[in-house]
Amino acid sequence: MLLKNYRSELHIHTVLSPCADIEMIPPLIVQTALEQEINLIAITDHNASDNVGAVIEAAQGSDLIVFPGIELQTQEDVHVLCLFDTLEQLSDFQSLVDKNLPSLQNNIEYFGEQFIVDATGDFLDRKQQLLITGTYLSFNKAFQAVTDLGGLFIPAHVNRKMFGLYYHLGFVPPDLPIEALELSRHITVEQAWKEYPQTRNYPLIQSGDVHYLADFLGVNQFLLDAPTIAELKLAFKGEKGRRFEISSSLDNPLQKI
Repeated sequence: MLLKNYRSELHIHTVLSPCADIEMIPPLIVQTALEQEINLIAITDHNASDNVGAVIEAAQGSDLIVFPGIELQTQEDVHVLCLFDTLEQLSDFQSLVDKNLPSLQNNIEYFGEQFIVDATGDFLDRKQQLLITGTYLSFNKAFQAVTDLGGLFIPAHVNRKMFGLYYHLGFVPPDLPIEALELSRHITVEQAWKEYPQTRNYPLIQSGDVHYLADFLGVNQFLLDAPTIAELKLAFKGEKGRRFEISSSLDNPLQKI
């Protein structure tokens, strides 16, 4: 069995997220990832997934693999990366999110545009429902839903005060088999271990939380048999020869987790 290296960025927003730059369209996302020798990404817009298929289409014919995903905001206002293997799994999860998303209209002047685009980046529609808001899904229920669909549930930027797990919940629920945690780009692994001792018990990824093309980090490195959710889980556990490492953009030496 020949394992392959994957350099990844698992937290990327498109122009569907009102906080994302207008340049965050499928062809530029794909181009930027490839220019930085990143070959595995995840698209994770806020509570929505309308542009995921367009990015997957834009990446066709290239070496870039795209995981379908969402950045969910739970009832407790915790942000979570919810990643899947297929658009069908994502669609099933999106249906659940839609049922639990408050019926609020987006205020473009205050929050920004929520554009739905095609694979070339051309405008298709505007998402009218406000996406930057908490859903009625609790952290525990969201974890169960993602897991039941075969997905990967990673609490996002856990060290941040805004929408971070430690600020809003205070701890990682010990009864949930969380596979990994995400750090923001503004903290090192060593700092996280010191400030949040519980993080020593989990694999830590670090993402750019990409809202602008300049935000790509690509510091998460996986050794996998194939780019699948099951393989990522094996890598986080260090099982069957799969490995995960994070090389920090903050000039840390390569940190094996």
